[in-house]
Amino acid sequence: MSLPQDIRITDVGPRDGLQNEKSVVSVGDKVAFINMLSLSGVAEIEVSSFVSPTWVPQLGDADEVFTNIQRREGVVYSALVPNLKGLMRALEVKLDKIAIFAAASETFSRKNINATIDESIERYRMVVKEAKQSSLRVRGYISCAVACPYEGPIDPSRVRQVAQQLLDLGVDEIDLGDTIGVAVPTDIELLYDELEGLLDPSQTTLHLHNTRGTALASVYRAMELGVFSFDASCGGLGGCPYAPGAAGNLATEDLVYMCEQMDCQTGVDLEKLFAAGRHITAALGRSLTGRVFNADGEETRTGNS
Repeated sequence: MSLPQDIRITDVGPRDGLQNEKSVVSVGDKVAFINMLSLSGVAEIEVSSFVSPTWVPQLGDADEVFTNIQRREGVVYSALVPNLKGLMRALEVKLDKIAIFAAASETFSRKNINATIDESIERYRMVVKEAKQSSLRVRGYISCAVACPYEGPIDPSRVRQVAQQLLDLGVDEIDLGDTIGVAVPTDIELLYDELEGLLDPSQTTLHLHNTRGTALASVYRAMELGVFSFDASCGGLGGCPYAPGAAGNLATEDLVYMCEQMDCQTGVDLEKLFAAGRHITAALGRSLTGRVFNADGEETRTGNS
């Protein structure tokens, strides 16, 4: 099978990447990080989440961050929105897209958003309606699309069912998340086999975590199947507070490097991406896990050869 000539990358580092960090990152550092990502050429940046600061203190400054970033023409700026109250906050800062968050696992859904899958879908009904009336695109996340930290492997038919429910609400994009980073290429095949007739691979985004080092292999298989939209996180930032043991997201640099070596265009400037990684590394006071960042980005900074 042939690979796509280009792919679309959403960097989720500022939201999914930072949400589980124990040390609070200042508004200034977040704004600088997002501005650097904007300059790198990624197609979309998931800036923050309009959740209650009680649930995710790290992202309690979403309004202020959105107000201060320098938006670059052509870049989509999005945020996670859990309810109507969050949507009203999001509308105030004039973002481009919102994301709602469902799961293919009942246990994960209860622990993550304190609702069953059906309850979460019903909760989002008015959110999607109001967002569409405000001309906002809506992404629908489906977490635990491969496996759940509490229930184990997830039957792909459950992913299809949730995807159908989200599409019935009117979402524009389905984002399939391997929340705990267990997926291998055969899992990706099974997932898209099940979605056949409902969603073409080109109509989805894939969100992979690299807990077991198999994210890039899964990306490659997804690309062969026709997927061209992927989430990734600068330097491999990330994890999930409701998924014990989940490591960072697929590193944006790793994805860009692999694609560039295969003559698949990403539109991303690796050197500018490295600069963003070095900035957030300094802000966090710790190293990042991305392999290309550590092999090349840090080398650029230190001047090693």
